[in-house]
Amino acid sequence: MRLLLDQGLPRSTRLHLSEAGVEADHVGDLGLATADDATILRHAREQGQIVVTLDADFHAQLALSGASAPSVIRVRIEGLRAEELAALLVRTLDACREDLRRGAVVSVTGTAIRLRRLPLTR
Repeated sequence: MRLLLDQGLPRSTRLHLSEAGVEADHVGDLGLATADDATILRHAREQGQIVVTLDADFHAQLALSGASAPSVIRVRIEGLRAEELAALLVRTLDACREDLRRGAVVSVTGTAIRLRRLPLTR
């Protein structure tokens, strides 16, 4: 599984993820640091990546568009160090792997993982 880390997440998370066998890019390393959410979603969809973000707007855009990809993981814990974030993402990938492959939005808190399959419908 390939991740795309959004702005606001530590770039060094990539190194910890790599050590755990998870491939990841950071938007800042791809020239997308100031890109809007739609551009980041399009990039992730084209590259087969899962967006990881602190931003609720990605889930909202997927709901409005009815899109079935890309998957998005929203981390609802601010201030995580890179190593902590990487460990959280590895646990989330282990718990939600098949749903994320098929298309899902996931919200992760300190105590729970909430998952909804794409496309989002009412």
